[in-house]
Amino acid sequence: MAESGWSQRAHPDGPIVYRLTPASRLDVATGKAGLFGFAGHVHLIRARAVSGRVIYVPDAPARSLVEISVPAESLEVLTPPDSEEIRKVTAAMRTDVLKVERFPTITFVSKRIAVADSDFRLVGALTIAGRTVDVPVDIRVTAGPDTLRAWAHFAVNQTAFGIKSYRGGPGGTVRVADRVTFDIAIVAVRE
Repeated sequence: MAESGWSQRAHPDGPIVYRLTPASRLDVATGKAGLFGFAGHVHLIRARAVSGRVIYVPDAPARSLVEISVPAESLEVLTPPDSEEIRKVTAAMRTDVLKVERFPTITFVSKRIAVADSDFRLVGALTIAGRTVDVPVDIRVTAGPDTLRAWAHFAVNQTAFGIKSYRGGPGGTVRVADRVTFDIAIVAVRE
């Protein structure tokens, strides 16, 4: 039977290590802005590869650790449905926005963890395009004997990471909004 949140009872073996599985998902949603933003598209971007681990310390949850790593090259634009548009926007995102050759990995590493009811509040160091910003994240967790599932939703401004919003259309009048939202669903199994 799954528990809501992590149990705070002492664990005889010390910390419990969970590894993220390929079933884990990271999505980023962009908005549109600019003079002709109405003519642009909202984009959904998905990471095709997510890895990491959760080290849970049952008798001291605040000492637990969450590490997530995403190869920037694995990010792919899923919308709009026009495949030529997807290829162009994905290529521009990888080369012009994220500069994946210089910054191949996006990471999130927890710095502080606090219990909030049956869920958790983290402050984590999110690194994108070589710049690290502390981001507060509320996480809902369900843990069973061998599997941990967690869900998080948060937003950041691209400019905080030194990223200029992508511009396109005539004279750059259509652009991606500065604020982007992350949706993360973690499925991890106990080592």
